Amino acid sequence: MSSNRETTESERTKGGIDPASMKSGFAELMIQSGAVKFGSFTLKSGRISPYFINLGVLGDGAAIGRLGEFYADALVAYGLAQRTDILFGPSYKGIPIAVSTAIALSRNHGIPMRFAFNRKEAKAHGEGGLIIGSHLKDGDRVGLLDDVMTTGKTKEETLDIIRSAAKVEVGYVLIAVDRMERGETDLRATEEFRVRYGIPVHSIASIQEVAGSEAARSAVTPERMQAIGEYLRAYGGKDRA
Repeated sequence: MSSNRETTESERTKGGIDPASMKSGFAELMIQSGAVKFGSFTLKSGRISPYFINLGVLGDGAAIGRLGEFYADALVAYGLAQRTDILFGPSYKGIPIAVSTAIALSRNHGIPMRFAFNRKEAKAHGEGGLIIGSHLKDGDRVGLLDDVMTTGKTKEETLDIIRSAAKVEVGYVLIAVDRMERGETDLRATEEFRVRYGIPVHSIASIQEVAGSEAARSAVTPERMQAIGEYLRAYGGKDRA
């Protein structure tokens, strides 16, 4: 099952983008760049995970440009772009995501899109404030872009920043890879966030889709796939409340 449970079948054909091809190309970028690694990794939670996701390794223009193209393709394919007035990228990792996605939407899809992001601390001089980029305006439909979602708690601060700037509607969160792990309950963290805040979370691909796509190209071994399955059986979350 796709991690984008909220996306209808009709939305999947929008923009002439084939979701399967998009996910396959995205998986290739993640593996080849080292943004997704398979092995044995100790997480902050203390869990030993067979996979690790870090978009921070995408440190050159070509790589971040490709990432923005995949985010833009997902926004179009899932029917989200036409329901968005401004993209917001929470600092720090969300900043290059929002910028590169806005560029890709304009360049590849002819969709002009505003973007903004926040400082970690308010600036008391110059233009001041927390938000950089396009000003948030009352009535704006905001799309929140980030890399992954572990518990969703870090997104709460971002929601407060956005909503304190103007009377806006945060319509969705789009992340790169759904880790498929449970949050604070038995629900998947992305579903837990939807239930708690009423905001759906979409992903370009789930970790199973990334690994499965690369397994088909023999880039991920059967042993790694087995380890991922065992890990998700132990720590995976339900994708429906």
